[in-house]
Amino acid sequence: MILPIHAAIRSRLHDTLTATFGLAPTELPTISLELPPKRRLGDVAVPVAFELAKRLKKAPRAIAQELGAALGAIDGVSRVEAASNGYLNFFLDRGAFLRARLEGTVPPLAAADAGKVIVEHTAINPNKAAHIGHLRNAALGDTLVRLLRFQGRTVEVQNYIDDTGVQVADVVVGFREIEGRNLADVKRIAETTRFDYYCWDLYAKVGEWYEADAANLAKRGAAMHAIEAGGNDLAAMGAFIADRIVRCHLDTMARLNVDYDLLTWEGDILRLHFWAAAFEDLKRRGSVFLQTEGKLAGCWVMPIDDDEAPGEEPDGEEDPEKREKVIVRSNGTVTYVGKDIANQFWKFGLLGKDFFYREFASQNGRILWATTSHPPSGGSAAPPFGNAAAVYNVIDTRQAYLQKLLKQALGTMGFHKEAANSTHFAYEMVALSHATARELGYTVDPDGKPFVEVSGRKGLGVKADDLIDRLTRTAQAEVRQRNPELSDADSHRTAEAIAVAAVRYFLVKFTRNKIIAFDIDEALAFEGETGPYLQYAVARAGNIFGKLREREGLDEASVTAALAVADRAAIDTGDEGDELWGLVLEAGRLDDVVDQAVRSLELSVVAKFAFSLAQSFSAFYHRQPILKEERRDVQLWRAAAVAYVRRQLTHTLALMGCDVPARM
Repeated sequence: MILPIHAAIRSRLHDTLTATFGLAPTELPTISLELPPKRRLGDVAVPVAFELAKRLKKAPRAIAQELGAALGAIDGVSRVEAASNGYLNFFLDRGAFLRARLEGTVPPLAAADAGKVIVEHTAINPNKAAHIGHLRNAALGDTLVRLLRFQGRTVEVQNYIDDTGVQVADVVVGFREIEGRNLADVKRIAETTRFDYYCWDLYAKVGEWYEADAANLAKRGAAMHAIEAGGNDLAAMGAFIADRIVRCHLDTMARLNVDYDLLTWEGDILRLHFWAAAFEDLKRRGSVFLQTEGKLAGCWVMPIDDDEAPGEEPDGEEDPEKREKVIVRSNGTVTYVGKDIANQFWKFGLLGKDFFYREFASQNGRILWATTSHPPSGGSAAPPFGNAAAVYNVIDTRQAYLQKLLKQALGTMGFHKEAANSTHFAYEMVALSHATARELGYTVDPDGKPFVEVSGRKGLGVKADDLIDRLTRTAQAEVRQRNPELSDADSHRTAEAIAVAAVRYFLVKFTRNKIIAFDIDEALAFEGETGPYLQYAVARAGNIFGKLREREGLDEASVTAALAVADRAAIDTGDEGDELWGLVLEAGRLDDVVDQAVRSLELSVVAKFAFSLAQSFSAFYHRQPILKEERRDVQLWRAAAVAYVRRQLTHTLALMGCDVPARM
């Protein structure tokens, strides 16, 4: 990892600037570290002399020379040179760098004690099977969690369950009004069918039923009222449906290596009167008011401060009513914005209320907790939830305006720090490529968009489990062809790991503001910018060590130990040494890449880093053979580089939720 060395360089520069030039800590410039354009210029370039030239009334070159002479020894740095253009160039101790990282003697940078982070992601409506559009949310959210934990942050992962929303009400309407089912019937269906798939089809039928006669929508409103009120047959049916579908979703997400700490049920927010507490505070502060006129008469609304809020007309005029967001409808039901406001207040520990908690399931040997409205009767004590210092809500760009309202609500209540630390992690939708849509049996309009949009309400899209199954079957055929000696069970496990990497890498590699047209063939390719290509690179590195062990008795531990006495010329000198060192240094950038990804909230940089490193390894492997190398010391340093790249690539794939099979 490179950041500990960066920290050491910055720390020594700060001390030296203070001692040499008499600068007070408040006068010190920001010290940026750059990558020199050529290897002969060093490994880290610092342009601080340019920042000081005007203040010190000296040429940058003179300042750089004084600094270089005064710095003294820095752990991990072999030498420092002042360039003629004023840059200060640092050359790292190549051999020590690689040995320390293989030996595991480099302590990570201590994470700043910035408090707990809550990341809420997935949040699929519990009314039907998960589809490919939902997977981008889960893949991005889970990757963000892994990156934050890599940095040493304490992260609580929440999955919001909208069990009182219109989608659950629609499925209840479908069972009651279209199919004439009662709760006992629904339970029998759940036991004898793939329930999330059954509800997928039923949900589409309900949409058609509403379109056929708008009067049918009255049934939706009645069902929503009944579900929110609780204590009735419709509410019981809705609760059962939501519970069963959530368990289906958890099984789907587990296949993708996604898990959670807490399921937050919207119904508990209502039953425990979270919204009532938040509502009273908002009214006291004047953040919401009762509209008495116009189309919104009888609604409690929040004035919209955001200049980008919808409602502005093309001619510059605007409808005043569109500058107000309904929080409570005139019929008394709370919009999901209101519920989200209450939940956001709770996440930051600002509500003065808490949930009760129950054990819901087990994930990877850990308890998955869920909120409840009732005190639990026995069982394990729940850990402390909520009270976060920062909150990331992973939800698509279509919710940007509503997420801004959450920040606005916090700000108008005087919680400015919490508003600043309330982050909407937005992303664009997932569609299907024309080729994939055709493969799945959908009609494609050749004169339309270059992709096919998915729609759960219309039943259009690929179910997540169907996608994983299809990818697994295709991958298993390839695995069997390459490894005919593998058992069916082993080839299937390998194929599942490949399928998961194909999906997750594909969903992370694009910038989050880009619409993805998912293509099955592209995602599963063993060549190109894909998850399987990265897995194959790691497997190839593993094969090198397998053959080294067979032929020469060398494993990673013995190679690392032998470096202590090996001639360092293979890594320190010549074009081959520079290429070998360049590969090692690139692999060592993982912590810097993670830091960049978290700061920018652009996780695709991690995917790009992994692909670039895999490509560099492939080029190195072809130009500098290990197994055929007869010079022992050269072979050791090359093997050590391969070991480090394998370790870093494996770690990077794990940050994206991808496992590496032993064989491809």
